[in-house]
Amino acid sequence: MRKVREHVALKSIGGIVLLLVLFSVIVSIIGYYGLTDAMMDQYAEGAFLTAEMAAQFVDADRIENYTVSGGKTTEYQEVWKRLDQICNLTEVTFVYVIVPDRSDYGHITFLFATMDHDQPYEIYEFGYVRETTNDDYRRKYRALYETDAERELVVRDRGYIETESHITALIPLRGKDGETKALLAVQRQIDVLAKARKSYLSRIAVTLLFLLILVIFGESVFLNRTVLRPVKLITKEAVRFSRENAANDKKLREQIPNIDEIGHLAGSIDQMEEQIQSYVENIRQITAEKERINTELSLAAGIQEAVLPGVFPPFPLRHEFDLYAVMDPAREVGGDFYDFFLVDDDHLCLLMADVSGKGIPAALFMMASRTILANNAMMGKTPEQILTDTNAAICSGNREEMFVTVWLGILEISTGKLTAANAGHEYPVLKNADGSYELYKDRHGFVIGGMEGIRYREYELQLQPGSKLFLYTDGVPEATNASEDMYGTDRMVAALNADPDAGPKQTVESVKRSVDQFVKNAEQFDDMTMLCLEYRGKSKNMNEIDVEAVEQNLSRVQDFVDSFLEASDCPAGKRMQIGVAVEEIFINIASYAYAPGTGRVTIRVETSENPATLYITFMDHGVPYNPLAKEDPDITLDAGQRAVGGLGIFMTKKFMDDVIYDYRDGRNILKLVKKL
Repeated sequence: MRKVREHVALKSIGGIVLLLVLFSVIVSIIGYYGLTDAMMDQYAEGAFLTAEMAAQFVDADRIENYTVSGGKTTEYQEVWKRLDQICNLTEVTFVYVIVPDRSDYGHITFLFATMDHDQPYEIYEFGYVRETTNDDYRRKYRALYETDAERELVVRDRGYIETESHITALIPLRGKDGETKALLAVQRQIDVLAKARKSYLSRIAVTLLFLLILVIFGESVFLNRTVLRPVKLITKEAVRFSRENAANDKKLREQIPNIDEIGHLAGSIDQMEEQIQSYVENIRQITAEKERINTELSLAAGIQEAVLPGVFPPFPLRHEFDLYAVMDPAREVGGDFYDFFLVDDDHLCLLMADVSGKGIPAALFMMASRTILANNAMMGKTPEQILTDTNAAICSGNREEMFVTVWLGILEISTGKLTAANAGHEYPVLKNADGSYELYKDRHGFVIGGMEGIRYREYELQLQPGSKLFLYTDGVPEATNASEDMYGTDRMVAALNADPDAGPKQTVESVKRSVDQFVKNAEQFDDMTMLCLEYRGKSKNMNEIDVEAVEQNLSRVQDFVDSFLEASDCPAGKRMQIGVAVEEIFINIASYAYAPGTGRVTIRVETSENPATLYITFMDHGVPYNPLAKEDPDITLDAGQRAVGGLGIFMTKKFMDDVIYDYRDGRNILKLVKKL
């Protein structure tokens, strides 16, 4: 019986110990290499940071001067001193500057060489020439000189090494012409890494020994209670039965309640619980990750929306033009973008672009492209210069080989002259003199980011008062319905011509409705972006008055507006409607803008041609208040049943063709628009 017990125990304990040792070895190897890689990355980044810091003090364009200086000039000594300080402050072994022999990179010449003062090594003197250490160095020297590599790392922790195990970080010193003039190297010992790995292995060995002892002891106790004792009872009962040859009243099932089945059941239950727990944990992680991604995408969409101009009208005090734009991404964020801004008081820049791809990569590329385009435009460059310089900037760092199509135009507001250039974008649509929209097939240049050295050509268009320009991305004509039919430019132009006199906002919304009706429930595959500009030209007449915002000045304001309307031959019926609106707005400002005090209000009246339109703008510095936000009263109710207030502004909106409110620069700006 003793031999049986020892045999079973040894087999069970031996198997557990073997698995534990195997598992420990695997974990130790993974941890060993993981620790090595992590510390090596940390060492490398530290070395590169030191190299970048040291490179700031070495003028690459002065390398030849350093070479012929003999290391004796004041300038050379000052640079050497800076490098020596950096070397000792950052705890690296060497900081040196070398010039390789570019014929085969087999030799290097030392220009600067500094060393940590606590190290026992010797440094090379100025002008020292030595053979390149090995082919690895030679390849990395060549890469830094000939393939525009930004940095290279050499790791030496085995074989013959003069200065023990170390890493060497190499960066190029490039002159203003972009050419590599020399290499700056930072060598850092990795003895701490060796100590850390040794300490790690020691801790693993101690932990493994402790676990082995614990497992052997625990397994012995476990086997005795769960296996050896039941076997002893079974053996004893077998001896008794063979001796007495009679059944025992006390059954073995009562003493050992089916231990094998209980063991299998326990194992199955444990396995099932582990699988369920693992499944639930995976679901929780996937759900949390999905929520995180959705949150980040929502934030990205908000950021992208905030970047694009979204306040309309964007320039409430400029009546020479009006515009409206919208961007509808296919995903949470998109690659389409539009932009418009005043370069100066007489030049408006318009921009419509479409980045290759979709989602976050396209959105990031869109942000960078928009910034570069806007910065170039604000420098006063022409459209062809803007696109040419933007293409050069993007191509210089376009590692992902993305591109963007761009239509860019600059409108001279005073004359209506539009100068534009097209980088592979969709044709713009113009409203002709006869009042109909038509595609303008301008000359296309190559996409931005597609090839270096591209030059773009610009062209000119003359906008007349009443002219309109419609810009869009390919998501509009390429919108597809369930039958995979494309919307196309013909349907788009037809939608524009359905109401050619509509304002920019109504025009964009009309095209969007037309696309939605065509696509119906089909999934949107591409971003859709549209912009409409209406050119109205310079105001025919303009005058303004500045008065104290008190009710006593109402008659003065009315006389001012009436005299302007009379000089403009405004029909009597429209003059009455305008008078009611002016009275309502002025009384509201006088009553509430500065209450309980008083302040000033400026009223500007002006007209434009084609179509003949009147603009009356009220500007005050009172408390911010948007009367258009108030809900319209229900005029179907009796006067006693309606809520007090709101009827005056309701009548104003009915009488005017448009009422626009904006709060900018500490001013309430309310503009009345009436077509004459």
